[in-house]
Amino acid sequence: MTATPVYAHRLRVAHLNPRAPNPVLLEPDADARAAIAAELDLLDLPALRLQAQITAQGSDAWVLTGRLTARVVQPCVVTLAPVESPIDEDLRRVFSPHVTAPLDEEIEMPDDEIEPLGQFIDAGAVMVEALALALPLYPRAEGAELPEEAEDQPSADDEGDRQKPFANLGALLSKRPQ
Repeated sequence: MTATPVYAHRLRVAHLNPRAPNPVLLEPDADARAAIAAELDLLDLPALRLQAQITAQGSDAWVLTGRLTARVVQPCVVTLAPVESPIDEDLRRVFSPHVTAPLDEEIEMPDDEIEPLGQFIDAGAVMVEALALALPLYPRAEGAELPEEAEDQPSADDEGDRQKPFANLGALLSKRPQ
């Protein structure tokens, strides 16, 4: 994903009510869904919705909880035919000032629900990230199967099917003239 979010809905933390839930409802329009679909390599994104709330936690943290629903269209991993999949995921993120952003993309965060808290909470970026994590990894069209010759090919990772380099060495040495 790019450094600037493809879809943003930034909420200023100073304007959030710490004594009551702050409702968030995001339903991107067709142009925004098309941009999100392009960012996530989807064929189409016919529906996307985040219904959530942001509540104060303790004296300095905020919690975003809600439900992400979507319909995504991805290419089948076998036939490349369009495959439509529904997504219905619960969502929870904690924004804390005691967490710092990673300096490098390869650094793992100890908890994937905890985010650094700045002046804004970007519910749009959270929605796109949650959608990316919820996408089916290997969408397959109904009835799509690998060709039989592909299924019969031994995998290089199958230990039992891999030919051992010195398996026939003993036979060759016994046939050697003395």
